[in-house]
Amino acid sequence: MKKELAPVGVLPVPFDWGASRRGAEGGPAAALMTGLERKLAKLGRRFDIRSDAYLSGTLADRRTSPRIKHWGRVLAMCEAVCREVGQIGSGTFPLAIGGDHSIAIGTIAGHARRCSKLGVLWIDAHADLNTPETTPSGNIHGMALAASLGIGDPRFTGVGGASPKLQPERVVLVGVRELDDGEKQLIREQGISCFTMHDIDKQGMARVMEMAIRIAASGSDGVHVSFDIDSVDPGEAPGTGTPVRGGLNYREAHLAMEMLADAEIVTSADFVELNPLLDNGHTTARLAVELIGSLLGERIL
Repeated sequence: MKKELAPVGVLPVPFDWGASRRGAEGGPAAALMTGLERKLAKLGRRFDIRSDAYLSGTLADRRTSPRIKHWGRVLAMCEAVCREVGQIGSGTFPLAIGGDHSIAIGTIAGHARRCSKLGVLWIDAHADLNTPETTPSGNIHGMALAASLGIGDPRFTGVGGASPKLQPERVVLVGVRELDDGEKQLIREQGISCFTMHDIDKQGMARVMEMAIRIAASGSDGVHVSFDIDSVDPGEAPGTGTPVRGGLNYREAHLAMEMLADAEIVTSADFVELNPLLDNGHTTARLAVELIGSLLGERIL
């Protein structure tokens, strides 16, 4: 008997105040415009495109500081996202579409309420492990994973209640190629598994993903995939605010998603940093939709 596919709860998070460049706010609309609904229907998935009305009022909080820019707005958004994730039914696959990567503070906080041993695959050109003390920019999207690990400003580590949300032994970075000094130190101190582009070049994407899946799933009660579109090389994905040359190619990115689907370990996901203002003919938006399809089970044959 064919396994029944879980319905998908699509949560748009049109927010970009955690980044230095505006435009990622339009990411959810771009994904929907380039065929996300058609993709889900083609896969035979029941789905619900949730309203973004839950974010109303989050921009009213204008508190900011040089080391944590726009923190009032980002905090209000993260708390709202955490609550909204909690409204998605337990039998539904939550899929958040950003928005900059600061939204993951809220999505992970929401998922951690259900999964006390949540594994995370953070697929990104950057580690997002800065703190207010180490950040070179003050942008909170570069602090999202640290906050989820309980490291950094207590207002953000405490979103959704308990802190930390994650244990470092079940966190895996994949595709990293630009790290700040404080992030390198934190990776070593916390013992976080980090597969850089050097590792992928040397060992191959399949081998890296086999190891990453095993680490994230070990002892976990759920695995969250946080996919930053800047993990893909900007030649393939120009529509993002912090591009770094030398990233994943088209097939490497799809293979990662396909292997995660085959492993049947992923319980939630977010796709972030799609910036349509910087895109070239919707190239990046279409890629994001295709990668979501692969994560949710689309196959060549």
